[in-house]
Amino acid sequence: MQFTAQQIATLIQGKLEGDPEAKVSDVARIEEAVAGSLCFLSNPKYEEYLYNSKASIVIVNDSLELTKPVAPTLIRVKDAYSGFAFLLEKYNEMVSGGIKTGIEQPSYVAKTAKLGKNVYIGAFSYIGENVVLGDDVKINPGCYIGNNVTIGNGGIMFSGVKIYDDCRLGCNVVIHSGSVVGGDGFGFAPLEDGSYRKIPQMGNVIIEDDVEIGSNTTIDRATMGSTIIRKGVKLDNLIMIAHNVEIGEHTVIAAQTGVSGSTKIGKNCVIGGQVGIVGHIQLADGTKINAQSGLSKSIPVPNTTVNGTPAFEYKSSLKSQAIFRNLPDMQHRIQKLEEMVQELSALLSTQNLEYKK
Repeated sequence: MQFTAQQIATLIQGKLEGDPEAKVSDVARIEEAVAGSLCFLSNPKYEEYLYNSKASIVIVNDSLELTKPVAPTLIRVKDAYSGFAFLLEKYNEMVSGGIKTGIEQPSYVAKTAKLGKNVYIGAFSYIGENVVLGDDVKINPGCYIGNNVTIGNGGIMFSGVKIYDDCRLGCNVVIHSGSVVGGDGFGFAPLEDGSYRKIPQMGNVIIEDDVEIGSNTTIDRATMGSTIIRKGVKLDNLIMIAHNVEIGEHTVIAAQTGVSGSTKIGKNCVIGGQVGIVGHIQLADGTKINAQSGLSKSIPVPNTTVNGTPAFEYKSSLKSQAIFRNLPDMQHRIQKLEEMVQELSALLSTQNLEYKK
């Protein structure tokens, strides 16, 4: 399928510079593009590739100031990254115009389940009692939707997703393959003989609108009440969210992060990969945590950036890292100073002068 520069510019409301009839049939990274490729440039570090690029069309920021002539046709928009993402979304809608609807067999749908318009239920899926699926919900093959689950309009469950009983999902929630929502929280009471007794997990999980959850991520049900994922949250693959956690609106969390029970994360937080967060703490709105950090205390001040294990204020952590790297040299210098002091002390002693510390 081919598109012209004029068609693309019209779709993303961009300003053309170059040949409006330039055609593209695929997308590529700017450093790897060939004739017929569409790519985008938003990071200034990649600007050098623009001047030698063989791409036919490049989407760029309005603010980009060219320092050399370029061969590709340019489409200028306010934010090239967002414009490119919007374009891919529209393309995906076009090529999937034959989206499936209906119920494939074999599958099981309880008689008490309520299905909206244009619902798709793939083969080998299970839809439990009193489930409510909104309009345009897509349950791909091999999914399990437990009793009393609600999924709002436009939800997409990719193959192998498991949603346990009583969980509630808002509109346009996307959950990728292998993820589990509503499994038991990690609750065990120690007994006198050294064994453990399981504490029943009676709560559920609430996921609000426009949340996307990556593959093989797990979100535990609350012991009592709800584990809550607020509107617009984006979770990467391989994340563990424990019981009674609450994640604020539009927070993003990268892969292999674990959040322990009853921790409250604010709005618009950014949490890097492989971060460990202890339970029963609170993170203020706008908190940023660098990858591989370990967080053991609450962060009460909004828009704080932390780093390290245990994590502390970002700039201080960088200074500490610099000092740590210089420790061998500092040790050598201290040893030299000690030798000089000893030599000076010996010299003063031979001259019958009193050395005072």
